[in-house]
Amino acid sequence: MQAVDYTTLMAICAELQDDWLPARIEQVYQHDRHGLSLALRTLEKRGWLTLAWHPQGARLCLDVPPPQEPDTFTLSDQLRHQLKGLALTSLAPLQPWERVIDLAIAKRPGDEPLYHLFLEVMGKYSNLILTDAQRQIITVAHQVSAQQSRVRTVQTGQPYQPPPPLLATPPLLTESLDDWRERVQLIPGLLSKQLLKSYRGVSPMVVKSLLAWAGIDDQINNQALTPNQWENLFSAWQIWLQRLEKADFVGKRLPRGYTVLAASSDVHGVKPAQEKGDRPLLAINEMVSEYYRRELGRENFQQLQHQIQQKLATLIGKLQQKAQTFQQRLAAAANAQQYQRQADLLMAYLHQGQPGLSAITLPDFDDQAPVTIPLQPDKTLIQNAQRLYKQQQKLNRAEAAILPLLAEVNQELAYLTQVETSVQALTEFDAPADWQTLTEIRDELVEQGYLTLSHGRPRRKEAETFEPHQGLTPSGFPLWIGRNNRQNDYLSFRVATEYDLWFHAQEIAGSHVLLRLPPGAIADEQDLQSAADWAAYYSRGRGEEQVPVVYTQPKYVFKPKGSKPGMVIYQQETVIWGKPGAVNSKEEKS
Repeated sequence: MQAVDYTTLMAICAELQDDWLPARIEQVYQHDRHGLSLALRTLEKRGWLTLAWHPQGARLCLDVPPPQEPDTFTLSDQLRHQLKGLALTSLAPLQPWERVIDLAIAKRPGDEPLYHLFLEVMGKYSNLILTDAQRQIITVAHQVSAQQSRVRTVQTGQPYQPPPPLLATPPLLTESLDDWRERVQLIPGLLSKQLLKSYRGVSPMVVKSLLAWAGIDDQINNQALTPNQWENLFSAWQIWLQRLEKADFVGKRLPRGYTVLAASSDVHGVKPAQEKGDRPLLAINEMVSEYYRRELGRENFQQLQHQIQQKLATLIGKLQQKAQTFQQRLAAAANAQQYQRQADLLMAYLHQGQPGLSAITLPDFDDQAPVTIPLQPDKTLIQNAQRLYKQQQKLNRAEAAILPLLAEVNQELAYLTQVETSVQALTEFDAPADWQTLTEIRDELVEQGYLTLSHGRPRRKEAETFEPHQGLTPSGFPLWIGRNNRQNDYLSFRVATEYDLWFHAQEIAGSHVLLRLPPGAIADEQDLQSAADWAAYYSRGRGEEQVPVVYTQPKYVFKPKGSKPGMVIYQQETVIWGKPGAVNSKEEKS
């Protein structure tokens, strides 16, 4: 994930200073443990300013409104108490070439600041600190004690001290080409790395822009440049410093990240923004907000998905072992009739018994075949027969007790396998609907007692919306596909009408698929096949060439009393073969 560098911070601040200062702070909302939002209002508009100290995504930018959920964080309570109703009057770097932004807050525009809110954008050491006018710390996102850092402590009640300055040389427009070249060339190595090490404020994004403007390969050694290449690179270097000085920034998405140095002519008169692709130029805040929401969303999605998959794998493994144990005990119980038959033989041939026998061979009742029966030498035949009768009764009782337990384990195993299939079907984070689908699975597992949350979660709203996956059949009929158990139940028992058709992979975990048909419409063979293909694709048989799929009318789909979410039984079904690979082909064409 691309980190917010000094150039990006200056671009964000320049945009905010032009359009959003001064502004009244109407609200403070903390949406997670690494970020909060300030509701700002100017004379013309209202917006939300995000201040994030996330280890990978620390940033400052205008953002979308935060989610409407209760804010339970102490930091935001303290900031609301101090800042609500006051004015944000300035926003600037605390020191040149340092990624610390000072947000000055006063009673009204033009007044002396009452508070300073310092956002330190420093990777894993990022922080948010509120001080009074004398820079005494009032509250802080992360307290840093002397045991945690010997360099700098950050605690409530202490005077605020800026982070230690970087040791690298600050860039200057007045520096000569010879001095600049000598510094960059001093230590042999990759040019891009030496640019990063030699000066403050230089980031991978800046280096990439400089090399592109100068037309130099990013893998070149700093000892291999020609004099002309050094001149071109130095000209690009000065263009970057001039753009910082003039606040000349334009945002542009890149295949892997973004830049705020787009649309500026390089030393040859070529605009880097036009070199590759046709990605539009963007407002800086909009671009930064979109990038980090997407990337952090993907990171959170992957973490939660991995957590759920690990938990499900553990639970399913334990249940499979439990079921195997029950199966073994049932197999042993199958010998109950054998013990009874042996006991009957002993009782029928008591006259053949002799003291001290360890085994006896007797003819079977049916075919007179010899049957060898182990005996306990210290017991009579009657006592051995009684022992065998007791063993038979014990096994019969065990079988009666194990059968319902095994059925319960199999039901739970089927449910968890269904959940695991839903999680596996979410292959990649592409849209907010993917995150909602995954969090619905998490919430369901919490409600069923399989997961616990480290912090409390607000109660589910009564009027909840679901977002099943939707597609179209070749004839244009809508296809609705449940992507988790909540959505499956929603489709099967709240959305389905008497005209629709319900599809599901036969006897394996999978999604409920609804073929939506208007009154009087009849689905032809290609529509049924398309629905079956999707049902097979969103099932545990996704990797197979063909998967048996059943379909029936929704009125023949029932939910057993007390069953878990997504678990149903069905009747009067028809079987059709679904082809998961056909769905991949359709997606590639679209």
